[in-house]
Amino acid sequence: MGSSSGRVSGGGKDTELERAEAALAEAVSRLGGAPREGQLEMVRRVSDAVGTGSHLLVQAGTGTGKSLGYLVPSMVHAVDAEERTVVSTATLALQRQVLTKDAPLAADAVEAVTGKRPTVALLKGWQNYVCKHRVDGGYPADDADALFSASDATTRKRVGEATTATLGEQVVRLREWAAETTTGDRDDLVPGVSDRAWAQVSVSKAECLGSSCPFHDECFPELARAAAAEADLVVTNHAMLGIAAAGNPNVLPEHDVLVVDEAHELADRVRSQGTVSLSASAVARVASTVRRDAGVVATELESAGQSLQLALADLPDGRLAEGLPPALRDALVLLDTAGRQVASDVREAAKAKKGDSADSAGAVALARTAIGDMVDAVERMTSDSVGKHRDVAWIERPRMGQEPPRLTLAPIDVAGSVADTLLADRAAVLTSATLALGGSFDSMVHALGLTLSDAPWDGIDVGTPFDYARQGILYTPTHLPKPGFGISEAALDEVLALAEASQGGMLGLFSSRRAAEDAAELLRKATDLTVYAQGEDQLPTLVEAFAADENACLVGTLSLWQGVDVPGRTCRLVVIDRIPFPRPDDPVAQARSEAVAAAGGNGFMSVSATHAALLLAQGAGRLVRRADDRGVVAVLDPRLRTARYGSFLARSMPALWPTRDQDTVLAALGRLAQSEH
Repeated sequence: MGSSSGRVSGGGKDTELERAEAALAEAVSRLGGAPREGQLEMVRRVSDAVGTGSHLLVQAGTGTGKSLGYLVPSMVHAVDAEERTVVSTATLALQRQVLTKDAPLAADAVEAVTGKRPTVALLKGWQNYVCKHRVDGGYPADDADALFSASDATTRKRVGEATTATLGEQVVRLREWAAETTTGDRDDLVPGVSDRAWAQVSVSKAECLGSSCPFHDECFPELARAAAAEADLVVTNHAMLGIAAAGNPNVLPEHDVLVVDEAHELADRVRSQGTVSLSASAVARVASTVRRDAGVVATELESAGQSLQLALADLPDGRLAEGLPPALRDALVLLDTAGRQVASDVREAAKAKKGDSADSAGAVALARTAIGDMVDAVERMTSDSVGKHRDVAWIERPRMGQEPPRLTLAPIDVAGSVADTLLADRAAVLTSATLALGGSFDSMVHALGLTLSDAPWDGIDVGTPFDYARQGILYTPTHLPKPGFGISEAALDEVLALAEASQGGMLGLFSSRRAAEDAAELLRKATDLTVYAQGEDQLPTLVEAFAADENACLVGTLSLWQGVDVPGRTCRLVVIDRIPFPRPDDPVAQARSEAVAAAGGNGFMSVSATHAALLLAQGAGRLVRRADDRGVVAVLDPRLRTARYGSFLARSMPALWPTRDQDTVLAALGRLAQSEH
């Protein structure tokens, strides 16, 4: 931490805030840009928070430059006070931007002002790095490894214009890459590979052999953690924060400051990490693994898995609102007993094989992890966490393939774990373009555990450099019917009219795959526009193709609502088919709403309306990405204007100029289509 002790001032600046302001000016100058008041205000407030150990919510609209707004004061504090900062992002794209672009720029500026250069490291989950021991054959291959031969590696298949490698070819290329990479980081492999292929060259932390591994001194995840333990600023992701919040805080290095970018996604990511599922096929896979890799007989475990399948088969899909039925609980108790016996047998097998080859140790590690994860899941399922309203449970049958029904548990509220593990005893800065929903930070404050933390907190909206009312129109055609099941013919007609007037340049955000497919089919039949549809190729490929053609259309579902950054004429029309409320049968939303109501609150507004407001804000935010962008956001749901909750939703969106008049909108789109930049 820090390259020297004591304070080193630059240019006569003798406080952290003054140095942070000077470093921001230096960074902006290096970019050839002009100062932004919102960015400067953010630097001031972040500097105060990290210096006092308090918590800060910062809403910073698109174009503010929020990455520098938190990196500069965090780095100044790190080199001055020798206190490490962890920065977490939700998306791979932002993580890479911070690591390769924003952090080096901020470090250069901080060094120029303070005379000390902050060090930066990247930290990801264990399975994001290649395992040299696995590549060397130190772990048994899974059942698919028979595919991985040199002859298989010569075949390719074509999907549209893209050429896709077979599984065997991907693994052969992975093994070649593993011999030459200096990071072992999956994201440094371009082009990438499928999850199935990557699983052949990586292991989880629990499966790692640690110091007994023959490649321990060259271990990529260990080297990454060693670098993070010495760095001034560590860049990681929300999945790692979720693991920490789930009870494994040691996955992160010690730190005094936490910065969460895209903080609106943190609660869902933490909840996702705390979700467990179990099915009969999962039990069968565990039994197969312990038999193959540890030589342990698992007959009783297989029998218990069959009992679980029978219990689940008798139950309908959906939430188990009254807790686990007796027959299901009995099956889980049986599975718990069998699982613990197998876990004990695997431990004995490990003792017996101690001193054997590293290959044998790798096999036992896989078995130990498989049975351990299953036992942990069953223990939680039999703990009455559902009855005590800590977890929500439901049964679902996967739509694809022959997978049997599965039981899933998810935490209802994650605010306590966020407060206890992520916010406690450190300064925290939580920032996003969408934190103040309905004009208030209240929902985010409660979701992120700030009301449960001992430290004081404050919230600030530093605004945006964009003039939304002049740059864009919010069109709500109130003549359309209230959305029902699927998308109406009238709404599809509206999509067609808007796309034709705009002559493409349309991003269509739909609430269901079926609605997106219907829109794509209509546009392809009725126009000559190029239409890209989610599901027809990899999402990054589709977005890249859309960005390259200013007269194309891109339609899809929730994956497109956030993170798509296509500035300029290419995205001049954003169509949202309906207010994106959670599905009525969403078990987590149901349980959260009931918990709010039980505490005397409004479950609909706190959960469903807040969920919709966040997605609407994110979706509408795809339109204006820079100061010269112009266009229309069309929400084809009259409830945005007619329902009582409509004003709450509208206040959450960018302040575009509102209208209900179709002629005005079509004329504006026509002018945009003809204009040249």
